[in-house]
Amino acid sequence: MPSLIDLMLEGRQVQQHSPWPRVAVDASVWTFAASELAQGRWSLLGLWGELSTVHMAIMDGHTAEIATVSLDCPDHSYPSVGKHHPPALRLERAIFDLFGLVADGSPDSRPWLDHNNWGVRFPLGDRIDALSQSSSPYRFLPAEGDSLHQIAVGPVHAGIIEPGHFRFTASGETVVRLEERLGYTHKGIEGLMIGASVERAAQLAGRVSGDSTVAYAFAFSRAAEAALQLVVPDRAIWLRALLAELERLANHLGDIGAICNDASFALMQAHCGVLRESVLRASNAAFGHRLMRDIVVPGGVTHDLNGDGTAIIRAALANIRRRFPALVELYDNTASLQDRTVDTGVLKPTLARQYAAGGYVGRASGRSFDARRTLAYPPYDSLHFEVPVLTEGDVNARVWIRVREVEQSLSLIDQILDRLPEGSIGTRVAHRPEPREGMAIVEGFRGDVLIWLRLQDGRVERCHLRDPSWFQWPLLEAAIEGNIVADFPLCNKSFNCSYSGQDL
Repeated sequence: MPSLIDLMLEGRQVQQHSPWPRVAVDASVWTFAASELAQGRWSLLGLWGELSTVHMAIMDGHTAEIATVSLDCPDHSYPSVGKHHPPALRLERAIFDLFGLVADGSPDSRPWLDHNNWGVRFPLGDRIDALSQSSSPYRFLPAEGDSLHQIAVGPVHAGIIEPGHFRFTASGETVVRLEERLGYTHKGIEGLMIGASVERAAQLAGRVSGDSTVAYAFAFSRAAEAALQLVVPDRAIWLRALLAELERLANHLGDIGAICNDASFALMQAHCGVLRESVLRASNAAFGHRLMRDIVVPGGVTHDLNGDGTAIIRAALANIRRRFPALVELYDNTASLQDRTVDTGVLKPTLARQYAAGGYVGRASGRSFDARRTLAYPPYDSLHFEVPVLTEGDVNARVWIRVREVEQSLSLIDQILDRLPEGSIGTRVAHRPEPREGMAIVEGFRGDVLIWLRLQDGRVERCHLRDPSWFQWPLLEAAIEGNIVADFPLCNKSFNCSYSGQDL
């Protein structure tokens, strides 16, 4: 069986690309890579486009080797990956909407991000005026059977949440099919990246998905540093991990409470919300912002941690350690709550592996990938932590993965504070006149965030940002089948996919 290294030998390696190789290949090698994905030997990490080129990042799950293959498509078409490997379908549809590049042979050519409201088509490719085009209704996939009816939900929802449309086909109360339509929070962020300074682009990255601002800024900074071969001071590296774990801790606490609230157990949300708030307040006191936005930048961090900030964070951790175990016990011993979460919204391990699902979604269904451990970027390569994994794949399992990750984050924050090195918190970003490319994968609270970019003269020529939700949203459709409609909010919250991160 060919390895990724063998695949690399089939193409022309692109120079000035770090830390993993990128090679230009022909259509036969591109299709071979797609077939390896379909066979489950490799995992799809990302698929994105440029004016007349498509790129595909892949990983060998056994060796953790990573590579990017690129295919020139001067005729604006390329062999469909989604034809062989369904996780690529929505990415291909987004490539067409943004660049006009056609996935030849794709079983699904419907628009994805483009709702015919932009005024142009292919805004990042050969722009075409679309003002005179008439809008046709979006074609949802059909479902056949006796006594089926459709339920349309969204895009505007009752809660203070992002917009997304969910089209249910149900038999009585049982969901036969769910299909999502997203793209309502598209903000053209990859277009805004083009021509932006590295500093401005880092700010844009941190605004892709607000609850993951640290993870995105972290990934962007590591990608830029890989491209420019920057050496980041040790103290800044450890502070970044501290910020990332605080972000993970706050989000997991909030999610645990919100899932219980969707099962009509508001008491858990109230108590978990108090604990989440304590983390946000500690973050604000220590770093000057509740969400720690714009703290991680290429070259280091913008805000140091002093003794007072350390004491405030430790006090917040001590409070969580006192109160959180009782909440876990309450969750575990409330029969009515367990009745709603156990065996509800089951995601099969085979699907989690096929879609390379990251974060708690994948780990609750047997996929143990965690970029902090599998790719072991610093300082996680010198920290001790466990990656919790379950195989049940239901709402309950996704809650328990979060519970265990809360415990691991508490331990990691302690280790970081105990071992935080002295020294500088940043280094000057030296720009290079020649094009240089970098890629990074960072573990956010939802899963792995991938960023690929090309820099020249301190400006971004192209930047692609891939949220873990790209591979999680389709799995929600599979997990809800066979459940009752009333359990959808519970299943949806247990996934907690990002609308904004997916919509770019």
